[in-house]
Amino acid sequence: MSKVISAVPFLDLAPQFQALEAEWLTAIRASGAKGSFILGPNVTAFEQEFAAYVGVKHAIGVANGTDSLILSLRALGIKNGDEVITTPFTFFASSEAIDSVGATPVFADIEPGSFCLDPASVRRCITAKTRAILPVHLFGHPAAMDEIMAIAREHKLAVIEDCAQAFGATSGGRVVGSIGDTGSFSFYPTKVLGCYGDGGMITTNRDDLNEHIRRLRNHGAVKPFLHTEIGCNSRLDEIQAAVLRIKLRTVNSDLDGRRRVAAEYDRRLADAGIKTPSRPKNGTHAFNLYTLRLPRRDGVRQALTDNQIGSSQCYPLGLHLQDVYQHLGYQPGSLPVCEQATTETLSLPIYPGMPVEHVARVSAAVNNALAPG
Repeated sequence: MSKVISAVPFLDLAPQFQALEAEWLTAIRASGAKGSFILGPNVTAFEQEFAAYVGVKHAIGVANGTDSLILSLRALGIKNGDEVITTPFTFFASSEAIDSVGATPVFADIEPGSFCLDPASVRRCITAKTRAILPVHLFGHPAAMDEIMAIAREHKLAVIEDCAQAFGATSGGRVVGSIGDTGSFSFYPTKVLGCYGDGGMITTNRDDLNEHIRRLRNHGAVKPFLHTEIGCNSRLDEIQAAVLRIKLRTVNSDLDGRRRVAAEYDRRLADAGIKTPSRPKNGTHAFNLYTLRLPRRDGVRQALTDNQIGSSQCYPLGLHLQDVYQHLGYQPGSLPVCEQATTETLSLPIYPGMPVEHVARVSAAVNNALAPG
């Protein structure tokens, strides 16, 4: 009888949930007993603990990562007619948030190693209408924040860090989310620090932004039933805050686990003749994703699928070339580094506690797919 080979999932959250289940259910019961569900004690405590971890004065819990970007832009006064420079090689929410406040996304090219915004390309995109830069710390690799902040200071631009994929990464000795005017985080379940639904956070060292964002997330209210502006309903759920408090206590261990998996991949793929993920020159990688550059990407991905191994193609088409942005006038070849990346990148399974034998199977499948002949 042939041996049944189990699949290698792209992400497996079940073991972590099982480890946390009893503690989380206890926290849910405690919240229910208190009758506190909206902006309750878990949200307040988590905001304080999160701010301490990131190294900022303020952290404001919101409903999701997209809202964290929109509310940051609104609080910074970004509006119709303004331009915000961002990356075309990321999830749609980064540019979608810019459009949501009436501004125009301007796409700069990316660095070939980090996949993050290229500061030289950012500089070339600045116009009289530019009001902000929105760098994304992609896949867990921090963007070149020293250079981006220098450009922002020179041109008096705001900086909104999109940290959705990079909780715990550092740049120049600082945790991402503590460098720009604001940092935006997502707690979508697949993230380094994820909840069991949707959730987000905004970090800032500016008192004025903290006060403004807290109003905006709660219908523009300064007190119950007293409103000074049009806001929205974007509040981090009390139950999600409870599980995030539990997970925050062990997140450094989770980050170490991701980095161990990444190092094991690096070792096993060293002779494959491919580009494994670069590391920051002056920082640390969070490895929300482990993303390769492959000369025959589609064939390798099919080989993984044939071997029951999960993978992800992030991202198959640059945002600047998608139908929704045809009116901006970008053409193929406009951002060549991004466009090449869309044909070569493939993300392999990575998560804390991933079995070494699974890393070995994935690596063997990649090596075999790239072997001559």
